[in-house]
Amino acid sequence: MLTLLTFSQNNLEIFTSRDVDTVLKKIDGSQNIWLRCVHFRDRTGTARIIKHFGLNPSRVNMIFNHSPLGIDEDVEDCLFDSYEILTPQIKNHEFEVARGNIVVGNNFIITFEITELKVLSILASNLQKRTLDIPKLGIDYLFYLIFKDILNNYETVFDYISRKLDDLEDEVLENSGDESTYQRIATMRQSTRSGRRNFQSIKSLMAIMDHEDFQWITQSVKELFNQELVHQVDKLWQEYQALRGWMSELMEIQRDNIASKTGERINRLTILSTIFLPITFMSGFYGMNFKYMPELEQPWAYPAVICMMVLIVISSIVYAKKQRWL
Repeated sequence: MLTLLTFSQNNLEIFTSRDVDTVLKKIDGSQNIWLRCVHFRDRTGTARIIKHFGLNPSRVNMIFNHSPLGIDEDVEDCLFDSYEILTPQIKNHEFEVARGNIVVGNNFIITFEITELKVLSILASNLQKRTLDIPKLGIDYLFYLIFKDILNNYETVFDYISRKLDDLEDEVLENSGDESTYQRIATMRQSTRSGRRNFQSIKSLMAIMDHEDFQWITQSVKELFNQELVHQVDKLWQEYQALRGWMSELMEIQRDNIASKTGERINRLTILSTIFLPITFMSGFYGMNFKYMPELEQPWAYPAVICMMVLIVISSIVYAKKQRWL
């Protein structure tokens, strides 16, 4: 699906279509525009979009071949960013990741969303309801709004992770969890790895923006990044590291709990084996086929052996309990 947002001085026009040529004909080169390509995996159509905006044809391969995350160092034709963003959606205890690319030019932004990024859909909806600063500040102001909403999204994700870890911590500390508890924590921790790469990408962008010859972000928008987002990025990065550390601690404690429970089971099996060892010996002893075993002919022999076996079991259990082995 292709959605074209055209920012004029007085209003915002939105046009949606699946046909590339129809959308390209609607583009006004004198206006600031945002083209959203959601679940759009047409390589030929993407090549036509790239050509229409005068971008390097190699960008098509970067979009379809999953170029490395972060800002591409070649910024001559555009500012090209590949992203993986954690979302609040969870499937099988894993956080779903939205993947795609953001392309920024002089008066356009194109987002190729392999997975629809909900924060962008919400942003597009909100832009229809408020006074637009984009025609005045430029399309890079929209780029700033996108990153601001992405960071706000991480606050939501981290809040959700904190609440889930609170519940898991109760299970772990009460030792009521099992192998599945450990697996849930491990899966959650593994699924948050893309957050680290995303924050590194944002930090890289902010470092690149400080270069004097960086043309894609105006000085006024750079100031917005520095004043409002740099501190937020640092704060979220610290929170991210703290959450990862929390997960590691819970995994370690739960691993010890599992090892402890396994040790208890082995201990009980060992005690049971020890209790029945003398009984097994007696059974084997009296099961031998010797001709002369005088007690076999005594009427009291059988009940005496049974009583001895019972006495051994009871005394062994009493002793194990006194030693707190059971």
